[in-house]
Amino acid sequence: MSRKYKFGEKSGAYFISFATVNWIDVFTRDIYFSSIIESLDFCRKNKGMELYGYCIMPSHIHLIFRSALNDPSGLIRDFKGFTSKKMLQLIEDNPQESRKEWMLWMFSRAGIKNSNNVNYQFWQQHNQPIEIWSLL
Repeated sequence: MSRKYKFGEKSGAYFISFATVNWIDVFTRDIYFSSIIESLDFCRKNKGMELYGYCIMPSHIHLIFRSALNDPSGLIRDFKGFTSKKMLQLIEDNPQESRKEWMLWMFSRAGIKNSNNVNYQFWQQHNQPIEIWSLL
């Protein structure tokens, strides 16, 4: 069964959730949490993200958002792509991360299993967008 969900109405507002691979608790540390907040803020200011609400849990994120550029799929793709690289770098560079080797091994293992990745996979690929409203 395919887990590929699509954004229907491009101008609509959506609720989506996405999780780290294997539901690894990453966002329990302030440095990783803050980086996600900074990335959301960047998308809001520079990528046309209208952010109505969010909840950052230890292993996943919930968003209520709309793309002012009518490209919700591209917006989330770019957000997940950037944050995955950023999170992996922060984990690797964090001398206080006691789970570093294990987490990097888990992300590497997930990346090997997915032909879309080169080395690592941080986020699960599905989002399951739920349209809340549309402008049409």
